[in-house]
Amino acid sequence: MSTPLAVGNGRVKEARKLSRRSERSERRLFLADGPKAVEGALGVSGCVVEVFATPAATEQHQALVAAAPQWTLVDERALASLSDAVNPAGVVALCRFLDRPVEHVLDRDRDRGELRLVAICADVRDPGNAGTVIRTADAAGADAVVLAGSSVDLYNPKTLRASVGSAFHLPVAVETDVAAAIAAARAAGLTVLAADGAGETDLHAPGDLLDAPTAWVFGNEAWGLPAEVAALADHRVRIPIRGRAESLNLSTAAALCLYESARHHTP
Repeated sequence: MSTPLAVGNGRVKEARKLSRRSERSERRLFLADGPKAVEGALGVSGCVVEVFATPAATEQHQALVAAAPQWTLVDERALASLSDAVNPAGVVALCRFLDRPVEHVLDRDRDRGELRLVAICADVRDPGNAGTVIRTADAAGADAVVLAGSSVDLYNPKTLRASVGSAFHLPVAVETDVAAAIAAARAAGLTVLAADGAGETDLHAPGDLLDAPTAWVFGNEAWGLPAEVAALADHRVRIPIRGRAESLNLSTAAALCLYESARHHTP
């Protein structure tokens, strides 16, 4: 077994720079931290460049060793410098970006057939919420997620961790213009629904609205969807509040909407 690289090694230092969003964007590389994320990344052809791991983690994860294009031993301090986890799991992958243009993600003539369900996150800033929406969309059988506007970085370690591997299972697009993301969804034949507490349609009494292929638009955690964004949707749909709670948090609202659509789409 080769000598593990130390924290001062040049390759470790270069990888550590990817903790900064600007560095990730410039190099179109990111770090996938932990065995679940590394396993997900290895399942995407060409995504993983190199895996850094401690000797102990190497012994524990032989299936990952066999699948990795390059496996590099590092010591505990070097691994900790690459991880933002309180208790690092001992394995981190250096990966290529995997997002695609929104037009590509929503063009199923190239891929699996008809689109049925897409989630658009408009200015969602919290990485935990963004990752949870991706995870929920994956679980509900959605076809894609779009991070639109000034939404959080897909490759933020907290976003990836909250997605629990779903960021590698589900096509994700990044589009800086929310209106362009909505226009692309409509051009792909999707009915655009805005999740809006003041919506005119009740999620539990939508008629046949949810039978159509759907793109849900979810707004910012603090202020929801601006009126000008909600106005771009074909319909605004509210989740009924039965008790005295003022509202639902973003990830809960997204789960309810996506699963209700999935229920209508299931034969």
